[in-house]
Amino acid sequence: MLEFSNFDRRHYPTVPVREGYRGWQPSYGTTVQDEMDLVLLDALESIAWTAIEHAADLGCGTGRTGAWLRARGAARLDGIDLTPEMLSVARSRHIYDRLFEADLAATGLGGSAYDLVTTCLVDEHLRDLRPLYREVARLLQPGGAHVLVGYHPYFIMASGIPTHFDSSPGQSVAIETYVHLFSDHVAAAGSVGLSLVEMRERLVDDRWIDLKPRWKPYRNHPVSFVMVWRKNAQ
Repeated sequence: MLEFSNFDRRHYPTVPVREGYRGWQPSYGTTVQDEMDLVLLDALESIAWTAIEHAADLGCGTGRTGAWLRARGAARLDGIDLTPEMLSVARSRHIYDRLFEADLAATGLGGSAYDLVTTCLVDEHLRDLRPLYREVARLLQPGGAHVLVGYHPYFIMASGIPTHFDSSPGQSVAIETYVHLFSDHVAAAGSVGLSLVEMRERLVDDRWIDLKPRWKPYRNHPVSFVMVWRKNAQ
């Protein structure tokens, strides 16, 4: 893990995760773009989405990923998030079978109960990746998959832009951000019996620049990534 302060170019006031997402909740659905995360899920080839029987969506927020999973046939779906305000939105959408307010490292969900666990746009808020991967390994059935979508560490370092939102016009607030190298993920996942089976990266292209014209200097830079981990059969 690298401290984001080494790369920070914006110097926004920074708040903890729960406080940040509480403040972001009213505008979250209109500011997070599908190009960041959902387009990467669409590109995956190692997951048979329509065959998913029981999925856990960790850091489910307002239900972006959950809605995507349901649309592709996930039979049962549980959600975990730290922020009550985000969970309230998810609950109103009737996407999940069960929703719980809990830490990702201690979900309280049943062990070996899921054939899929997702964590999307979460890892940059974690100081240490190991508790997340330990919990994912506990939740997964042997042979189950963990799909993790993240804010690309290269982009965080190159741009110096943290995860942030506008609390009011012209007033940006950063949410606690950390930089994890891909080797950090490999070490944390490998230590609990997870093996990498697929990885893809999303580059800033014309579609991105149409959405965020100020990102033109970052054309062809990787902005997000997805990893698919498989729990080793026992």
